[in-house]
Amino acid sequence: MKISTLDRILLLITGLLAVYQIAFVIDDFSALPLITYTIAFGVLLVAGLLIIILGFEVLDSPVVVMVSTIIPLTLSLGLVWQYLASFRVPYQVFVIIGFLAIVITRSFPMPSKLPTIVLAFVHGVAGMTIFLLPIILSMQGQANPLFSLVGIGGALIGVGGLLLSFLKVGKPILSRETILKVLPGLLLLMTLCFVIGFKYG
Repeated sequence: MKISTLDRILLLITGLLAVYQIAFVIDDFSALPLITYTIAFGVLLVAGLLIIILGFEVLDSPVVVMVSTIIPLTLSLGLVWQYLASFRVPYQVFVIIGFLAIVITRSFPMPSKLPTIVLAFVHGVAGMTIFLLPIILSMQGQANPLFSLVGIGGALIGVGGLLLSFLKVGKPILSRETILKVLPGLLLLMTLCFVIGFKYG
């Protein structure tokens, strides 16, 4: 499917929002969250630019599944590090093991369902962390209500990540054309939720 001018514009705005997030929104966070959020939005920026330049064909690269996992894993680690101090080390171990498990199951021949199970589990835990934690903190009054937008962004990134991942492994939830049609808008909406949630939450 050929990338349209509108898709390129949406992806460019997404990239600019990611740059704004890195440069102005998260610059006063503590060390590890600053690093993890910078990685997440840096990967998002690079991914968007590659799609703008090379088209949707870049999504056929064998490293897409592995790279797409970096965003939810690093974002969720940053949130846990900031707001769930007692879970910092266990979750950091999960992130490392989860990412390595995805890399291994994508790099070597495995039983047919194992890579999909590993992917769904790792994405699911990271996605639910990003989705639930900001919303719970907002409901409990420990964060501004607008911080719940980070949770909504987490839900969108979870949907986008799973759609791309299952498309890549040959078991698409929706048709390829449908996924590629909604992807630029989904990425823009997700990034906007993150920027507003982190800045005003």
